Amino acid sequence: MATEIRVPTLGESVSEATIAQWFKKPGDAVQQDEPLVELETDKVTVEVPAPAAGTLESIVVKEGDTVEVGALLGQISEGAGAAPAAPEKSADKPAAKPAAKADLVDVITPSAGESVTEAEVGEWSVKVGDTVKVDDTLVELETDKAAQEVPAPVGGTVVKITAETGA
Repeated sequence: MATEIRVPTLGESVSEATIAQWFKKPGDAVQQDEPLVELETDKVTVEVPAPAAGTLESIVVKEGDTVEVGALLGQISEGAGAAPAAPEKSADKPAAKPAAKADLVDVITPSAGESVTEAEVGEWSVKVGDTVKVDDTLVELETDKAAQEVPAPVGGTVVKITAETGA
């Protein structure tokens, strides 16, 4: 299943951005949180990190295009490109059932522009135990230049909040 790369919220009064540069091309392996594309607005330049690890499957918008907040930029496919080969079944052993496992995903403070090095944690929109969908707003970060909403990189359950309001 592919993971969508979307334009993040860029501040209260910013509704669109221009694709400045793609750092990867389709087929390239990407690590979660690795910068994929740089967006420019009239106020800030922002790097959009990979929401998941895998292979950059597609780029939907090219450099120089203008996109709105929330627009689809591209997709990442799971794994390193090729699907893994199916394991051979032994006639004398039953197939093992995979163990259910929940992957934890860290939500990292996004880049807020070249000259911005810190932000204050604003109000949290979620609490521990809440279920969220991809791109649901988790928290608002405030800098001396702008406020930025941080979206959920994946759907799931909030298990821990490490930065309290005001930090």
